[in-house]
Amino acid sequence: MAEQEQNIRIVKRGSNHGGHHGGAWKVAYADFVTAMMAFFLVMWIVSLNQAVKDAIAGYFKDPVKFMAQVKAGNAPFTITSLEGTAKKGSPGKEFDANERAKLELTKRVIQKIVAATPELKDIRKYVDIKLGAEGLRIELLEVKESLFFDSGSAKIKPRTAHLLALITRELRKLPNKVVIEGHTDSRPLNRNDGYTNWELSADRANSARRVMVAAGLRKDQLVQVRGYADTQPRVPGDPKHFANRRVTIVVVLSEAFRRKQIELLEKN
Repeated sequence: MAEQEQNIRIVKRGSNHGGHHGGAWKVAYADFVTAMMAFFLVMWIVSLNQAVKDAIAGYFKDPVKFMAQVKAGNAPFTITSLEGTAKKGSPGKEFDANERAKLELTKRVIQKIVAATPELKDIRKYVDIKLGAEGLRIELLEVKESLFFDSGSAKIKPRTAHLLALITRELRKLPNKVVIEGHTDSRPLNRNDGYTNWELSADRANSARRVMVAAGLRKDQLVQVRGYADTQPRVPGDPKHFANRRVTIVVVLSEAFRRKQIELLEKN
């Protein structure tokens, strides 16, 4: 009996993934991950200190100006800016402590140099060196008879130039920025050419600057020369006191310098 051929047809049913079996869940999951990233980013920003928040806000207010400042070398914040979220012993605090320790060492070295220099014997006790919140402040304090400059003039006396050169040799070893300030008392100058304490304070600061630059202070280290006249007296209760006449050299801590830069950006 002849075999009958049978045509066997195999039908494969395609699986139709619809509804929750489709790709819609991937889109929803991606949205969820993005939202979580945004949430954690916001939480991180909230936990930062005010300085970093200001820097971030500054970027969104004016990105072009912000990036121009960064390219110019004016960093919006440094390691120490993260201290608000750091625990004790964190890199930010360690950096700040190390920097202050270096300035304290510089202070002691300068004090020893001044004490050991015979030419400075008569003026050494009027060189006041302190480490404060802003940084290291080296003040040349005048007495009734002018010690560091000719009376009513910005002309530096020879021993003052020698003192500034000795100070500069130590400051140029540091990475910190330097600001030079000139101050006067409230006594008006006996001149009729319009030259006032404002000009005198600025000129004395500039005279100190010239000596220090000649002694090796780096160009990138010196950031400001300020003349305050009698607006920031050392003896507030006696604006005419001779100790208000002084030149101050400020070696600025990195954190203090960064805060000042942010303040200037906000004002502009």
